[in-house]
Amino acid sequence: MSRDIAWQLVQEKVHKDFTLKHLLASEAIMRALARHFNQDEELWGIAGLVHDIDWEQTETTPEQHSLIGAEWLKQAGFAPDIVEAVRVHNHMHGIEPKTLLEKALWCAEELTGLIVACAFVQPDKKLASVKTSSVKKKFKDKSFAAGVNREIISKCEEMIGLTLDQLIEIELKAMQAIAPSLGL
Repeated sequence: MSRDIAWQLVQEKVHKDFTLKHLLASEAIMRALARHFNQDEELWGIAGLVHDIDWEQTETTPEQHSLIGAEWLKQAGFAPDIVEAVRVHNHMHGIEPKTLLEKALWCAEELTGLIVACAFVQPDKKLASVKTSSVKKKFKDKSFAAGVNREIISKCEEMIGLTLDQLIEIELKAMQAIAPSLGL
C-alpha cells in the first residue's frame, strides 16, 4: 500500500481540518520513530497517517473508534501490521500492544495534541518557537491541554524504551519539519 493511496482514502473519510492535521503530525512522528528504531519508515508513516481514519464517524461512539477504521483498512488491502496497530491504538479496548509499531503508535500519537497546544500559546503560534523543555513543563500541568492522556504517553519508557524527554524531542522535531502543512 502506497502513501498516495493511503492519503486518498484519508481524504475520502476525513473532512475536518483539525483531524487531517493530526493525521499528518502522526505520520511525521511515526516516520521519525521508525528512523530512530531502524524500522520501515513507509509502513510506520502510513500507520500514523491512517490511525484515526474513522474518528469523525466514531466521535460520539468512542468504543467503536479504531475497530471500524481497522476494518476499513483491512478491506482496502492495507498491511496486517498497519491494520492491527490501528485496531490496538484505542486504549479503551484494553488490547495490549505487542509489536514495536503498535507500542509506538499507542503511546506516541497522543503527544501531538500537547505539542500543538504548546505552539498555540507561543506569541507567534509557531512550532519553531516550542522547546522540548516547555512541552515537558506543560506535560506536568494537567489543566493544560487537559484532553491529552498523559498516562498513556508516560508509558513510552516501558513500552518503547524512550524517556519522556527523548519522545518529546523526536516528536517536536518531526512536527517542526512539517510545520507549514500543520499551519504552525
